[in-house]
Amino acid sequence: MNILLIEDDRETGNYVATGLKEAGHHVDLAKDGYEGLLCAKDGHYDLLIIDRMLPHLDGLTLVKTLRSAECGIPVLFLTTLCGIDDRVEGLNAGADDYLVKPFAFSELAARVNALLRRPRQTSEPKILQVQDLEIDLLKRQVRRSGQTIELQPTEFRLLEYLARHAGQVVTRTMLLENVWDFHFDPKTNIVETHVSRLRSKLNAGGRPDIIQTVRGAGYMIP
Repeated sequence: MNILLIEDDRETGNYVATGLKEAGHHVDLAKDGYEGLLCAKDGHYDLLIIDRMLPHLDGLTLVKTLRSAECGIPVLFLTTLCGIDDRVEGLNAGADDYLVKPFAFSELAARVNALLRRPRQTSEPKILQVQDLEIDLLKRQVRRSGQTIELQPTEFRLLEYLARHAGQVVTRTMLLENVWDFHFDPKTNIVETHVSRLRSKLNAGGRPDIIQTVRGAGYMIP
């Protein structure tokens, strides 16, 4: 497999590159963020291993730039930044995995192999179409039967999540975690309230209800 290693520390870079080559991979080494960005865009790589603290262009910005350009190459951050917030920030930027230095090469090799086994992600759709509902993910606009529906940001995220899981039952817990980023039950009717508001907007003018309640389970757009 073709791997691009973006690492400015010569000793670490040579150590990782040598180990991966011995494991049968082809490895290119970039020594700063800008060079790494150019290589990632121009090369045909199966995996990117990126340090976060790089000269000229930091690793976080590098990954965000690649993801905004719809580059779906798997990314593994290899860095000394070890705090929980650092990990969350790296994963939210678009990384697929995060390994902290110092590390055991056996663990790095296992994570590399796991990422390479994953099927390559295809480009994200720009428009979700469900029945007569059209959701423009770039413009953050919603139309039903050609008519624009004004939604608040949370309502849009809620509808997007339901639409991405059309045909599946989406539980209250799934919505709390993926729309509100709550990993606990706030003991409120926040989900029910927003679903009700969303329904009233989607169903205005006597349109049929596109969101079904599955009693005892959750909600579904069929």
